[in-house]
Amino acid sequence: MKKLLIASTALVATAGMASADITITGHAAAGIYSGLGNADAVTVAVPAVAATAATATAVETLGSNAVPVSAETFSGDGIYSNAGVDFTMTGATDNGISFSASVNIDAGTEIDTGDFELDGADGGTAGLGAVSMTGTFGTLTFDNSGIDNLYSDATTHDMSYSTTIGAVALTVGHSVGALAADADYAKATSFSASTTQSGMAFTLTGSETAAGTSASLAMSYALNDTVSITADTDQVAGAESVQTIGASTTLNGVSVSVESANNSTWDVDLGYTAGGFALTYGVDETDGWTATASSALGGGATFSAGVNSEDSMYAGVSFAF
Repeated sequence: MKKLLIASTALVATAGMASADITITGHAAAGIYSGLGNADAVTVAVPAVAATAATATAVETLGSNAVPVSAETFSGDGIYSNAGVDFTMTGATDNGISFSASVNIDAGTEIDTGDFELDGADGGTAGLGAVSMTGTFGTLTFDNSGIDNLYSDATTHDMSYSTTIGAVALTVGHSVGALAADADYAKATSFSASTTQSGMAFTLTGSETAAGTSASLAMSYALNDTVSITADTDQVAGAESVQTIGASTTLNGVSVSVESANNSTWDVDLGYTAGGFALTYGVDETDGWTATASSALGGGATFSAGVNSEDSMYAGVSFAF
């Protein structure tokens, strides 16, 4: 990725600032799509019912007073094209505190290749990203409704703090403001703690919202250079706990990953990489499958394509500048 680095004493805002840099990067993408899921799928809140594994993630997001009922819609055929510029500003004070901020400008029509979803048109306006400060105290980050809940991955937190205590990496996120969908969501707090002991990695995540307390404990262990095993137990607020075990292996560019849970769900993922070329295929207990391919074209360009069991597809090229 090519970067333009601009450093100037004109960027020094205070006498206590030792340095300041601005890094500018760009990106663009274009291609075709058909039958992608629409990001504007209709979601209606109805009176709460007993939570199940299928509704657990949505309950975690919306709170205990509503269970989402989504009417998913799909796009027709079309093309997408988009471009953007990202500005990352970094600096450091004389007493060793580093800080950063980002601003991005995006325009065009975007798709989410990971979820086979049509995100739609971007506003073409400048957006302020996270502002963070790092020192011996750890890292403090501010981003209004732009930080992921560490348990559910819902992007709703406003601030987070991370540090290392001994061999444990700890992060805490909090939602200061309320969401329109749930006035009590201002209470949302999540955490993550991870450590590695004797070759075994442990990660504990949790979240406290209006729906209650949710927590997950995950473990992974590398049996050798090619085979790893995983296990986790997940207790979503108001739902039965789910235990999952899995194994993965990679040899000569071929990867195989399998997972099975005690709620009768499972998935199998296959992959192959060679040079800048990659193929993936995944299937689960519903017989739903996805297949993707990508190839590095050089010069920051990558071709990618995908198709799934719902007749959704995309194909296009992305660029990094």
